[in-house]
Amino acid sequence: MTNWQPDLGPQRRPLYRAIADALASDIRAGRLPVGTRLPTHRDLAWDLKVTVGTVTRAYAEAERRGLISGEVGRGTFVRPAGTAGTIAAMTEPPTPDFVDLSVNRPQTSGEAALLAKGLREIAGSDDLEALLQYQPHAGRLVDRSAGARWIARGGVDTDASHVLVTQSGQNAVASVLSAVTQPGDTVACESLTYPGVRSAASLLNLRLAPVAMDAEGLIPDSFAALCRSGSVKALYALPTLHNPTATVLSMERRQAVVEIARTHGVALIEDDVYGFMLDEAPAPFARLLPELSFYITSTSKSMAPGIRIGYVHAPGSTLDRVAAALRATVYMATPLMAALATRWIEDGTAERMVAAKRVEIAERQSLAREILGAARMTGNPAAPHLLLWMPEGWSADTFESAARRQGVGVTPATAFWLGRNAPPNAVRLCLGTPPKRADLTRALQRIAALLSREPQSYLSVI
Repeated sequence: MTNWQPDLGPQRRPLYRAIADALASDIRAGRLPVGTRLPTHRDLAWDLKVTVGTVTRAYAEAERRGLISGEVGRGTFVRPAGTAGTIAAMTEPPTPDFVDLSVNRPQTSGEAALLAKGLREIAGSDDLEALLQYQPHAGRLVDRSAGARWIARGGVDTDASHVLVTQSGQNAVASVLSAVTQPGDTVACESLTYPGVRSAASLLNLRLAPVAMDAEGLIPDSFAALCRSGSVKALYALPTLHNPTATVLSMERRQAVVEIARTHGVALIEDDVYGFMLDEAPAPFARLLPELSFYITSTSKSMAPGIRIGYVHAPGSTLDRVAAALRATVYMATPLMAALATRWIEDGTAERMVAAKRVEIAERQSLAREILGAARMTGNPAAPHLLLWMPEGWSADTFESAARRQGVGVTPATAFWLGRNAPPNAVRLCLGTPPKRADLTRALQRIAALLSREPQSYLSVI
């Protein structure tokens, strides 16, 4: 049993919720690995000088979030990441007209027709037989060349010799982490970060160290402080249209991050899956520090999630290690889907899809601000998501549960949080997910109505 004791600090929220939030932070940061047995209710209450009832309520809240589970006669244990939320997300919607704003998926009409057309063209091509065969782990040359072209539009000077084709952006993240770290190493990332990197870190037995953020994105001084500890091997970041804040890191801060990485020999892993939404963005890390930088993008947001193709630009000295990670996990990206992505990149379909998504998201951002005008929102008008901050009385977790009961899926900031202090009291709304704008309108109206109510009726009694 661990002697875990949460760092609560000054509190403006119920103590039981502060304990649950601290538990969530320590789990996500790797300080409490899966399977850790937590202190008994009585022991933790004694250590914190609180009542046993407070700890019982805190553990119940953490179990509701899917962080822990109790086993009669054995104790309370940390659960594998995502075992509750992920399963809930895959179940049938609670109402027939449920609108899911929890999954980031900018889409436009006509994508299925484009898929059908592309597959028909591939079926009639000379490549069809070859697509049924094993391919090089890094991808076919033609697909790597298309990937280099797609990456170059993000500001990276690259070619096929520095590009690998992966089975999605998530596979790219895990493969690059595997190439630059060893089990037990520390990887820095923004204090609010993509949950998929936590899954990859858990799989690879890596520790995640949060870099503090402000309204402009990650704070270089915080990154420098971590690097001075001598234990950071890599920084994973989303500097352009960050998820979930939608911030765009300034050129000044990017240059500062690059100098820190150069000084300490830290690899920079830039996830740029949302950068395609901007006409222009500051230079990527891979342009500023090519010898230490990895650049990742994918088709999941720019084209469609079901295509499941990612691209990695990597320094030449690391290509073999990334390819080895691909071989050990997926062996190769699916040739048929890679060929489809290549065809769309080469014939201009991908660019037309991007242009359509930009127009649609701009309209949906305007719609959100019109319907939720009285609420506090932060984000970039080009991003497919925004942060909705909770008014006084609401907590993000309580609001998420209440919104689901009203037929709308949202994601609380706790799902992205690695910091030790209280997470931002906000929820992420993904505006591009509903197929029709009318569906988004209905969801936003429900959220607006919910925000106007008192939260007390939605608080569970434990």
